[in-house]
Amino acid sequence: MTTEFRRISREEIYKGKILTLVKDRVLLPNNKEADREIILHKGASAVVPVDEAGKIIFVRQYRQPIEEELLEIPAGLLEEGEDPLEAAKRELEEETGYRASQMRLICSMVSSAGFCNEIVHIYLATELYKGKQNLDEDEFVKIESYSLDDAIRMIFDGRIKDSKTIAGILGTKQLLEDNKK
Repeated sequence: MTTEFRRISREEIYKGKILTLVKDRVLLPNNKEADREIILHKGASAVVPVDEAGKIIFVRQYRQPIEEELLEIPAGLLEEGEDPLEAAKRELEEETGYRASQMRLICSMVSSAGFCNEIVHIYLATELYKGKQNLDEDEFVKIESYSLDDAIRMIFDGRIKDSKTIAGILGTKQLLEDNKK
């Protein structure tokens, strides 16, 4: 019996601007074969902007896949060959109108490994100053800000349910606690 998984073939089902859907045929460790439907994604960056009052700046926007508005940290797709930190800086200004003097990586997370290869790089942004909001023509966001404690409560009462936002908030809490030590 083999001890590893191995892709035997790949069929492209759909190729769009944001993602590609493929069907992989894989050899399993028991020597049987199985199909896996996979979304190939170019990755994204997200940012937890914390202002001088200690509040996190969020964007509220409508998300068609779940047909509701979500409260999220600013985020966006990586452009071809783009450095994740530069993408985070770009998205922060585009979506919120702020820039940051300090940016620190919180984590890089796989958003949903069961069917997608997307990696989201999440940064903490501090020492914010005004830039210029520049939303894409299909972006409609409302800016809201909450304390870290309120944001954590909002995770556990269901008002924040976006995975990158949850990871960013909890990572920010850990980084800030580590800085106090």
